[in-house]
Amino acid sequence: MSAYALELRNLSKHFGVTRALDNASLRVCHGSVHGLVGENGAGKSTLIKVLAGIHRPDAGSLWVEGQSYSHFNPRQIARLGIQFIHQERLLPASFTVGEALFFGQELHRGPFVQRRAQQREAERLLAEHFGLWLPSGALIGELSSAEQQVVQITRALISQPRVLVFDEPSVALVQREVEQLLGIVKRLREQGLAIIYISHYLQEIEQVCDRVTVLRNGQDVAEVDPQQTSMAEITRLMVNREVAEMYPKPLVTLGDPLLEVKALSRLPAYRNVDLQVRRGEIVGLTGLVGSGAKALLKSLFGLAPAHQGEICLNGQALKLDSAHQAVREGIALLPEERRRQGVALDLTVQENITLASLLRVTRLGLISADSERRRTEALVTDLAIKAAGPQAAVRQLSGGNQQKVALAKWLSRQSTVYLLDEPSVGIDIGAKVEIYRLIGKLVEQGAGVLLLSSDLPELLGLCDRIYVMHRGAIVAVRAAADLDADSLLALASATYEQKDIRHAR
Repeated sequence: MSAYALELRNLSKHFGVTRALDNASLRVCHGSVHGLVGENGAGKSTLIKVLAGIHRPDAGSLWVEGQSYSHFNPRQIARLGIQFIHQERLLPASFTVGEALFFGQELHRGPFVQRRAQQREAERLLAEHFGLWLPSGALIGELSSAEQQVVQITRALISQPRVLVFDEPSVALVQREVEQLLGIVKRLREQGLAIIYISHYLQEIEQVCDRVTVLRNGQDVAEVDPQQTSMAEITRLMVNREVAEMYPKPLVTLGDPLLEVKALSRLPAYRNVDLQVRRGEIVGLTGLVGSGAKALLKSLFGLAPAHQGEICLNGQALKLDSAHQAVREGIALLPEERRRQGVALDLTVQENITLASLLRVTRLGLISADSERRRTEALVTDLAIKAAGPQAAVRQLSGGNQQKVALAKWLSRQSTVYLLDEPSVGIDIGAKVEIYRLIGKLVEQGAGVLLLSSDLPELLGLCDRIYVMHRGAIVAVRAAADLDADSLLALASATYEQKDIRHAR
């Protein structure tokens, strides 16, 4: 028996003049979780598509249990016992749990599908593998993202695979659901499965992986033990730069208060919040799920108006009861749900960028094509947005470039206060650095930034001050220089005594 459940040896793949894979290799042991990391464009997606039989490599081979295969297709890959859990839930929303689990492999008696038998078997499998009970007659569209993930994994396990590939499985999950997912992955490893785990979230890689392969420019530049190698070193291998360069922080002289929040309340979400953002300042906001931080950000953009308290911009009190009014006052929101709320996927890059500033490219009620094009081209160049052109659909862009387009929309309007909700979620390390550079550029130009993030190194690396929320209240305000990740997490968890809270103004 081979020491490896799966090997990809010396894969190369070209698309025209683009070299997507360059002699890349990957080896996965039995009963182990093998991480695969790299920036967007590093070759991860191409390697997985080769493994799935979607792309035929120009050179290289696949080895399963010591047997070599040079030509293979998706049907053969499935027969070899390799199954995939994709980032997108590929389950029809109108199917029941039982129908989704057995779709394409239905239980038959003669020519008839045994629906009741499928429902009973679905309940048994979910209980056996995950200790989870879901009504087998429930519709997929009624389930949470985590429950859909469990159904998708169970569906893959029905065929008793040798290898499971998890492709960015946690993108749509909240923290509690991520922990459940990682527990499932560990349990599957204990059952002897070989698992490939692809994620932008290095903390997940550290928690669950036995070995990690790092791809850069289509090559496997390292295979490391994450318990013996720091995440900082893995990051350096991915981006080929030192981690100190991750958080480019400009030296900006802070100006007068730009945004002031005084005794703001929206019960039961948050209460008596005092907060200040000065011109040229990056202010962090963090808290655990349910802390009220997200609700506060929505209120500051007029999406969920406060019940009492005051919001001031440039010293003038505002009554923000709609997003339209917030935009008119110069407040911008970059939402966490980028693909659903931040950009219009089926519109072009140009249409997205000028969406919030159409009046500025309009003459006599008609859009000036020249004005719109000039404004778009300037921002595409300034933000280094990688697209086929201004007329390319935003759907075709990478996550990092979609985020740049979402930011460009507000830059086109020349907003003064930027509310950023998890701005780097779901994008690769290299794209994060570019987003951080753009945030620094905003404050250099005199804007104020309120950055809501659960990424503690991001907060510590970018922010001047950090507000911490717990159960609807601000429990601490500190200079970022006075904090580290452990103390910030302790504050967010309210494990510091209230009397120990010191305010940094």
